Amino acid sequence: MSRKYFGTDGIRGRVGSGPITPEFVMKLGWAAGKVFAKQGRNNIIIGKDTRISGYMFEAALEAGIVAAGVNVTMIGPMPTPAVAYLTRTFRAACGIVISASHNPYYDNGIKFFGGDGEKLQDDIELEIERMIDEPMTTVESARLGKVKRLDDAAGRYIEFCKSTVPNSGFSLNGLRIVLDCAHGATYHVAPAVMRELGADIITIGANPDGLNINEEVGQTSPKHLQEKVLEYRADLGIAFDGDGDRVAFVDEYGKLMDGDELLFIIAQYQAKISPIKGVVGTLMSNLGLELALQDLGIELIRANVGDRYVNEQMRTHGYILGGESSGHIICHDVMTTGDGIVAALKVLQALVAHGKPISALRNGMTKAPMKMINVRINNRVDLDKHEAVQAAIKDITNRLEGRGRILLRPSGTEPVIRVMVEAQDAAMVESSVVELADIVREAVA
Repeated sequence: MSRKYFGTDGIRGRVGSGPITPEFVMKLGWAAGKVFAKQGRNNIIIGKDTRISGYMFEAALEAGIVAAGVNVTMIGPMPTPAVAYLTRTFRAACGIVISASHNPYYDNGIKFFGGDGEKLQDDIELEIERMIDEPMTTVESARLGKVKRLDDAAGRYIEFCKSTVPNSGFSLNGLRIVLDCAHGATYHVAPAVMRELGADIITIGANPDGLNINEEVGQTSPKHLQEKVLEYRADLGIAFDGDGDRVAFVDEYGKLMDGDELLFIIAQYQAKISPIKGVVGTLMSNLGLELALQDLGIELIRANVGDRYVNEQMRTHGYILGGESSGHIICHDVMTTGDGIVAALKVLQALVAHGKPISALRNGMTKAPMKMINVRINNRVDLDKHEAVQAAIKDITNRLEGRGRILLRPSGTEPVIRVMVEAQDAAMVESSVVELADIVREAVA
């Protein structure tokens, strides 16, 4: 059954347009409340990132859920994985996150977690969609839901993050770390976690004003972090995105380390503790990651892009580690979903154990040249049936002679088609991806 509102990661768009309006979000809250009330579950947790529209949508969701006769627990600005954790901890019916992740402040979105802390099951999302189209009715006053605020939400999550590393013998003493919180949901959590574990912390991107989330800071804009690592002669830098489910590192030389490299570092370290059969990546995972894992005797399974699909493959194969080059890293031994802080701590565990600079930990992996161009679209186009695009793919594939790969895919979160080419020859990658992106651009014009 096709979806009317939900995408691969909830509902997202420009504030005030389409479904991202107070009226729709109130109806969405009501629909979700009705669906979970039928199951006899009576508490929904709501968290948000730091963008200004979060206040508006928080109130709209609250009104809709309460009108459906379901209680609400508000936790305020918190990372997306914290909502998943607290939903499971408090045995809530579901958790709702108001966030557009790495997007600018003028976008926002709504995503759900089930009571188990996992992404909401498809059948429940479809039932919520069906209820959205039903007339909204309010329960009688005696049955209205109640609202409370969880004042110690941040403290609970900080303690959880710290619990994911060994209780004895582990310390970040002596490490100088620059933390970039993207003026987002990790601003009051990540620095506390790292400081309480002993690190010398310098923070940037930790002063949200509702409008500056992801603005030239954070995991998607690491230049400022790279400069600060060099300026302060730090051992490393860590950047999160707006809602804290993605992470990137910067080494002591100011060089960026993406999700593929971090996944390799974690896998290499974990393999020394206990055997790992496989790791789940995506279609975008670098060929160098696959080859490096092979050298460790670890299989790389490629899922469709999106942490939902990575999670599904991890469950299917029984693997505890997976992630994306974008920085979503899922550690199923401690967490149900992608968690930037938890993933960062896993990398720091490897760093402390090896006693080497962070740059040395990726020596076993050599990334193949890869380039991706985002081609903006106004309408969905079936490129599988577009002759010029298919002819270009065939031609470039022949030129790669089996030593590279091409990927075209529509984004699940933005109105773009991602055009990617990967090969051993950097010059061929550059010319091929530009050529193909130009042809795709003409096709969608």
